[in-house]
Amino acid sequence: MYLVESKGGAILCMLISLMFLGTWPAVMTLLERRGRLPQHTYLDYSITNLLAAVIIALTFGEIGKSTPDSPNFFVQLSQNNWPSVLFAMSGGVVLSIGNLSTQYAWAFVGLSVTEVITSSITVVIGTTLNYFLDDKINKAEILFPGVGCFLTAVCLGSFLHASNAADNKKKLESLSSDYTVGAEATDVSTSKETVTNNVGAKDLENGSCSAGKAKAGTAGFLIALENRRAIKVFGKSTLIGLTITFFAGGCFSLFTPAFNLATNDQWDTLKEGVPHLSVYTAFFYFSVSCFVLAIILNITFLYHPVLNLPRSSLKAYVRDWNGRGWAFLAGFLCGFGNGLQFMGGQAAGYAAADAVQALPLVSTFWGILIFGEYRKSSGRTYVLLVSMLFMFIVAVGVLMGSSGHRK
Repeated sequence: MYLVESKGGAILCMLISLMFLGTWPAVMTLLERRGRLPQHTYLDYSITNLLAAVIIALTFGEIGKSTPDSPNFFVQLSQNNWPSVLFAMSGGVVLSIGNLSTQYAWAFVGLSVTEVITSSITVVIGTTLNYFLDDKINKAEILFPGVGCFLTAVCLGSFLHASNAADNKKKLESLSSDYTVGAEATDVSTSKETVTNNVGAKDLENGSCSAGKAKAGTAGFLIALENRRAIKVFGKSTLIGLTITFFAGGCFSLFTPAFNLATNDQWDTLKEGVPHLSVYTAFFYFSVSCFVLAIILNITFLYHPVLNLPRSSLKAYVRDWNGRGWAFLAGFLCGFGNGLQFMGGQAAGYAAADAVQALPLVSTFWGILIFGEYRKSSGRTYVLLVSMLFMFIVAVGVLMGSSGHRK
C-alpha cells in the first residue's frame, strides 16, 4: 500500500483536503436554498461519500506488495482487528451525526458562521486529544497558540452571526426599496407574513425564483430566498441554529481522535502480532458506519421530518433528480477530503492535520461569492468578518507549522 511519508506530502494532502472540505458544504447549501429537501440531498451525498472511500481503499490501499507489517486493504479485511475497526466505525458515527446536524444549521445560522463554530470546536477539543494520543509528536509551543487562534475565531464567529442577524432584522423591518421592480415572483411589499411554503414548486429546483432578481443583501432578496428554500427560518429563534451548531461541533471533535485510535492502537487493544489498521482500511470501515447511520436517519426523516419540513417518501426521493448531480459531487468532495486529511494525519500527526478545519476560509468565500452573504451589511459586521478570516489564516499556518513526523 502507498503511504505518505514526507512532511511536504502531508501538507499537500492537508491543503487539497482543505479545499474539498470547504467546498462540499457550499454545494449542499445551494441545493437547500433552491428548495430541495435536505433528506433527499443527504441520501445522495451518502452514496458517493462511501464510494470515495472504496475508491481510495482499492487504489492507494492496494498499491505495492502486502507485507506482514503493512498488509494491503484486502488482506486486512480478514484479520482479527475488530477493536480497531470499532474505533473507526465510532468515528464514522459521530461524523455522520455532525454532518447531518450542520445541514440544518446552515439554514438557520448561515454557511460561514456554522463552519466557523463547528471547526473551531473540533480543533479546540479534537486537536488537544490528538496531541496526547500521538505521543506529543507535534510542537506544543506552536500547536497550542494555533488552537488559541481557532478559539478566538469561534468567538468572533458568534459575534459576527449576532451582528448579521441584527442587520437582516433591520432590512426586513424596513422592507428595502431596492427590490427589483417588475420581478415575477413573490410580492414583498405587503409584509413578512407573505412567506409561504413553496417546496413542491418546480421552479425552485431550477433556480428561477425571484431571489435571483432581487439585489443580494436586500429585504426583497431575503424574503424571496425564504419563499423558495426547503428549511423555513423566519420567525424561528436563532438559538435553535446555534444549539444545532454547537452540538455538531461536539460530534466533529471526536471523529479524528477515534480514527487516530483505530490506526495507531495507543490503548493496545489488538492482540500481539496483529498489525495496526492501515489508514485506508480504517477509512473504509469509518465510511461504512457513516453511510449506514445516514441512510437509517434520513429515511426516518423522510416520513417523520424535523423542523416542520414537508413529509416525503422513498418513492419521491427516487424520482427527485433535480440537483442530484450536485449532491453526488458533494459526497465525492467530502469523501476524498476526509481521506486526504487522514493520509496527511497518519504521516505528520492528526493534531497538525486538524489544520483542515480552517475550511471556513473556503466556505466563507463560496458563501460570499454564490449566496451573497454579508451583502449590504453594517460596518461592524464587515470588521468582524475580516477579523474572523484573519484569525483562521493565522491558525491554519500555525497548525501546519506544528507538523511532526510519526516514527
